[in-house]
Amino acid sequence: MELIDTHTHLDFADFDSDRHEVLERSRALGVGRMVVLGVYQKNWQRLWDLVLSDPRLHAAFGLHPVYLDDHRPADLDELGDWLTRCAGHPQLCAVGEFGLDYFLPQLDRERQQGLFEAQLKLAADFALPALLHVRRSHAATIATLKRFRLARGGIIHAFAGSREEAREYLKLGFKLGLGGAGTWPQALRLSKVIAELPLDSVVLETDSPDMAPVMFAGLRNSPEHLPAICAALAELMKVSPQTLASTSSANACALFNWPVAAA
Repeated sequence: MELIDTHTHLDFADFDSDRHEVLERSRALGVGRMVVLGVYQKNWQRLWDLVLSDPRLHAAFGLHPVYLDDHRPADLDELGDWLTRCAGHPQLCAVGEFGLDYFLPQLDRERQQGLFEAQLKLAADFALPALLHVRRSHAATIATLKRFRLARGGIIHAFAGSREEAREYLKLGFKLGLGGAGTWPQALRLSKVIAELPLDSVVLETDSPDMAPVMFAGLRNSPEHLPAICAALAELMKVSPQTLASTSSANACALFNWPVAAA
């Protein structure tokens, strides 16, 4: 059974003291491939160096809306340059993390929208999936995606929307990223939505070091927690952990054009 962590920030300083050990423990637990996502220009080189050190790691580069005030106008051009230099490399898999965040009131929505659309255009130009941050912004995100209609689709990271919003994303060719949020007992609405999702619509993720599942409350999240997340979500979906693991991994492989067997 191979699990794929489709969303981790393994390059963050939280892992500097034991990154190699985290990778080894994760692999021993069946977590094979991992997608490491860029969030601002200053971490792209560090991220790429990490990914190139291990063939089972894959990179996505993006400009995250939470870091809106750190992004310079030139960063979009540089993102295009990075994607051009890495185009065709087997360890480049997507554009991300980017999107819209309406939870934090200090983030200018008009600037976010411009950055969102520019990165969707890059995803379309480079024929790459888009790995999207969507927080309290489903209506605006769906409306924008309907205008862009990405051929490769992508992933709605940390999906926490309604059944109706899930259906809209699926019609647009997106998978729904599920992780630690769905394991918390107080997430009643989300649990009900997850229980009704078709298996072919989901991929698994940790968002480590953030969004720890309930069984690791208060601890640094890690790719090694993905098996426990998978087991908890499988119970909600009324399938075996093995079924959710194999189906979600097959979904991720199809999205990223990877062979199903572990590399």
